[in-house]
Amino acid sequence: MNSLFDIQQLQQFDNLELIAKEVVEGFITGLHRSPFHGFSVEFAEHRQYNTGESVKHVDWKVFARSDKLFVKQYEEETNLRCQLVIDTSSSMLFPYEKGKVNLKNKLAFSVYSAAALIYLLRRQRDAVGLSLFSDHIEFNADPRLSTVHAELLYGKLAGLLTNEKPELKKTTNATEVLHQIAENIHKRSLVVIFSDMLESETSEELFSALQHLRYNKHEVVLFHVTDGKMEQNFEFGNRPHRFIDLETGELVKFNPADVRKTYAETVQNYFHDLKVKCGQYNIDLIEADINDDFKQVLTNFFMKRKKLL
Repeated sequence: MNSLFDIQQLQQFDNLELIAKEVVEGFITGLHRSPFHGFSVEFAEHRQYNTGESVKHVDWKVFARSDKLFVKQYEEETNLRCQLVIDTSSSMLFPYEKGKVNLKNKLAFSVYSAAALIYLLRRQRDAVGLSLFSDHIEFNADPRLSTVHAELLYGKLAGLLTNEKPELKKTTNATEVLHQIAENIHKRSLVVIFSDMLESETSEELFSALQHLRYNKHEVVLFHVTDGKMEQNFEFGNRPHRFIDLETGELVKFNPADVRKTYAETVQNYFHDLKVKCGQYNIDLIEADINDDFKQVLTNFFMKRKKLL
């Protein structure tokens, strides 16, 4: 099996945390066989005792076993604060299957990726929060480290996967939402965004919101989630198709072969401009194709985190 964890197999599990663990453990096993094997990805719930500090939080049970002094770490001692931000607008349901729970669309890919990052972050004693948005912020939880908090996040993400009748015609207003998130995150954080970047606003307005995050000293990683075969290469059969805009309901009929070349060039130019703008604002833009495995997400996130610590 080429992928870390074949998405088809995910359907047999209903425990998102278990799935996240499988994805991350497979990733870490791969790291140990790769040039990154020297990096530490061990979970640490203790830190070494520093001479002269209070012994109030020394873990004496660990001392009895190891004859070494370790101090229990608490939430305020977290290594990193990370806010995961997921676009839940209707365009993220592509490819859409009416009346079915589709675990191979852009939203499902984002959910599984986010769940894996939650597991990885907590394994490395990083605090993690979650924001879900469409044309407004639908859910927000600030970064925390507790187990109860993690269960809340997993539960919220799982709800996005099990909805057999997802809301259509749900538009995106990433510009306004990202401005709000930039204002609400008070401590310097790593902000990780999953979106297809199909924004109705002009690119200048959208990037002013991303720049707002950078101005407030946050690091930003933007995972551009796409179906590369369909959305970028337009690999539809050579016959008339009905195309429906999931956010507006607008319907058009045409043969994809008639516009494939022009469409592909237009999309390529759009994404090129996106990359250039992200580079200007020091935003890490990473292509995340739902036809690939989760390694692309975890590897890029891992490298970014290592640069920050």
